[in-house]
Amino acid sequence: MTSSTPSAALPGHPYGGNGAGPDPYAPLSTNGTSPSPTPRATTGKALDEVHATAQRIAANVERVLVGKPDVVRIALVTLLAEGHLLVEDVPGVGKTSLAKALAKSIDCSVSRLQFTPDLLPSDVTGVSIFNRQTTNFEFRPGPVFSNIVVGDEINRASPKTQSALLECMEEHQVTVDGKTYRLESPFMVIATQNPIEMEGTYALPEAQRDRFTARVSIGYPDPNAELAMVDEHAGHDPLATLQPVSDAAQVRTLVEAVRSVHIAPEVRRYAVDLVSATRRLPEIRLGASPRSTLHLVRAARAQAALSGRDFVVPDDMHAVAVPVLAHRLVLTAEAQAARRSPADMIRGLLQRVPVPQGMDPAAQWVSDVRGNRQ
Repeated sequence: MTSSTPSAALPGHPYGGNGAGPDPYAPLSTNGTSPSPTPRATTGKALDEVHATAQRIAANVERVLVGKPDVVRIALVTLLAEGHLLVEDVPGVGKTSLAKALAKSIDCSVSRLQFTPDLLPSDVTGVSIFNRQTTNFEFRPGPVFSNIVVGDEINRASPKTQSALLECMEEHQVTVDGKTYRLESPFMVIATQNPIEMEGTYALPEAQRDRFTARVSIGYPDPNAELAMVDEHAGHDPLATLQPVSDAAQVRTLVEAVRSVHIAPEVRRYAVDLVSATRRLPEIRLGASPRSTLHLVRAARAQAALSGRDFVVPDDMHAVAVPVLAHRLVLTAEAQAARRSPADMIRGLLQRVPVPQGMDPAAQWVSDVRGNRQ
């Protein structure tokens, strides 16, 4: 089943067009009609700013990553949802270019970490150094003390070093020698990793995968996009001339606007039903966590804002469900032997889990397949 509300997209972009309007999931008033819409922080100027800034960032990133608008969309959704992005694919398809292009499009502090087997946790978080003149230890911040942290080939580092990112990704803070240091907002980790079958890689632990809001695979470009890339990029590196089109203060404003996007109780229940269904599949050994429910709701809010709406519809969750949920699932040995894919299982759940319906022209709730009034 699918929602009756079509997906919208940013003007002039594959995911652009203003779909703002009355919330089809707003509760009915006592006389059976939909109440007047309440003004929300995301309407008007704030929502227009989300549109305009997202368009500029998307256009900037697509100068580097040619022919992958859906991947750029998920990256923007993750940024506006205050999350972290994991880019997994084979070498040479543009994983690092995507991360660096998104980081350079925002005029804020950026640091890059090349993960290697000999990298230490202190190389990530920072270390306290003894000062002979003051006879005190002074803390020297590590690369995580930036707004955007680009971690290249994160699964080439040892699990001990990978765990250095756990606290900062979830709590936006770093604890060194018993002292806690807060990280500035916005804070986003964009990590790339090679497939786990490749030599010299360590699979990310489940606790760390769960902290990434979304995972995307870029994939090979189609022949036309690859030809355009050869024509435009063979003579120069577009990253070298890329200029920022936004800044940290503006990103904070956009994040506040996305937080105010309305999500009706029925749509929240739908998010819980989707995530709960992953824990009951016989092919899955470990289902999605409650944290993934929060990430799914935040990502759906960001998707709604990018689509020009100040309310969330089920189609928004459909658009982000696979990137947000698939990487959190641990399959059974039988499912792996049968070459089942977590992404295919999420798509199957989107077809099976009943979708909450909006109101018909008579302003009455439409019953779902179970016969329950929504």
